This record gives sequence, structure tokens and C-alpha cells, in this order.
Amino acid sequence: MKVSTRFSDSIHLLAFIHIFQGKVSLTSDNIASSIETSPVMVRRLMGELKKAKLLETRHGAADPKITKPLNEISLLDIYLAVEKDKPLFEIDYNTNPKCPVGGNIQSTLEEFYSQAEIAAKAKLNQTKLSDVVDTILIKQKEKEALKNDN
Repeated sequence: MKVSTRFSDSIHLLAFIHIFQGKVSLTSDNIASSIETSPVMVRRLMGELKKAKLLETRHGAADPKITKPLNEISLLDIYLAVEKDKPLFEIDYNTNPKCPVGGNIQSTLEEFYSQAEIAAKAKLNQTKLSDVVDTILIKQKEKEALKNDN
């Protein structure tokens, strides 16, 4: 089973738009080349972010705009925009009910997964898009400083 990257790709997309606003053309092709995905996927994600009122776009214009200050957009806002009510963890319900493990694993994991999901969503809600962008910019500055020392 392939794990969805829609959430991380959406964070990437928003960070790219913020960092490169006014510096490069913000076409879906340019954004897709950074994410290493298709421009179609970028446009789909942008549509979801637009529906959630996190992004403004105009058809035919390569000028998307983030609608709020980055410190007002939580990672949970982004997650909910693109993943909706999809659970963070999936349980395999196709197990042998006659086996002690297979017959009890689902109800056991539901309890633990529920607790973990609440904790994870609380952390995502505390973490702002500005935290991600700041960290990206710091890491890039550190890379450039190391490169200049060599």
C-alpha cells in the first residue's frame, strides 16, 4: 500500500510559493519540478488549498497567493484541506477472527491509534507554516555557509 504524500506535497507547495513569490514564475510546472510530481497533481492540490481558503489562484495566471500570514496557518489546517477526514493510521480489518491476535488486533489498535491521532493532530495544530518556512530558510543558509567555507 502506497502512503499518500499529499500532505507533505501541500506544505512543500505553500512554502515554495512563499519563498519564491516575486522571484520566479509560480507556474504549476515550476512548483511540480521542486516537488518532483506532475503539474496536474500540483493543480489538484492548489484546488484543495483554494477550497480551504488557504490559497488564492486565478485561472491562467501564474500568481498564486497564500491568503493568511504564515503564522496563522497550522499544519493541521493544511492536513484537513487535502486529506479531509482520512485517518492518520489505517488498521487492517482483513485478519483471521479465530486467531487470538487476528481476532483482537483491530479493537486494540483502534484504542491506541485514537490516542496517537489526537496527540499528532494537536502537534500539527501547534506547528505553523511559518515554522516550516523558517526552518527551510535556516537550513539553506547553513548549506550555503558550508559551501562557502570549502
